Amino acid sequence: MPTILIADDNKQITSILEQYAKKEGFISQTALDGCEAIDLFQKFKPDIVLLDVMMPKMDGFEVCREIRKTSNIPVIMITARGEDFEKIMGLDIGADDYIVKPFSPGEVMARVRAILRRLVRTDEKNLQKYTYSNLKINLDDYLVTIDDSNISLTKKEIELLWTLATNHNKVFSRDNLLNSLWGYDYYGDNRTVDSHIKRLRAKLDTFEHDSWEIKTIWGIGYKFEVKLNGE
Repeated sequence: MPTILIADDNKQITSILEQYAKKEGFISQTALDGCEAIDLFQKFKPDIVLLDVMMPKMDGFEVCREIRKTSNIPVIMITARGEDFEKIMGLDIGADDYIVKPFSPGEVMARVRAILRRLVRTDEKNLQKYTYSNLKINLDDYLVTIDDSNISLTKKEIELLWTLATNHNKVFSRDNLLNSLWGYDYYGDNRTVDSHIKRLRAKLDTFEHDSWEIKTIWGIGYKFEVKLNGE
């Protein structure tokens, strides 16, 4: 059975979400503060995490950062406000989705199902390896190296890089990438793609890669550009 960690300092919210999760067939654990969420995450090893932003002891952003140090499991952030900067910050530190309070518990479970369906589809693929110049992508183990140095990327960042690199010089619109990697039933918008590209570039650019780059095609989207002879 799938497992879910629900972290929110509002006991009424955790109770409602736990009831809905049980109806969906989940085994669940609940945490009322950030430190408890980290402790339960390490012991429980859930398949997915629902994580409130505003929690005592350690907020949701800090918890997400700690999770991302050791795991790429899906994290859905829950915020009481709808400011763009909070959503963007959550995505930048590795969250897979976000939900704004007040929300429908049924909608939350729909998003959980959508993310887990995408994981199943990915896991069922005939995963491969890709090499170009000094870049190596291994989807069997979800590893990326440049000049044989491991690059610490999230699962979604690796999938984004794989999609672009294995179709080098092909331009992908933001909507193309959003639909192929997050799915048509994803509730976010194409700024999610921009956020992930920005974070991915920052990590890749710590290493020399003169023969390739992720290039912005203004007004359209992105492509993995192969440079002949390093030009």
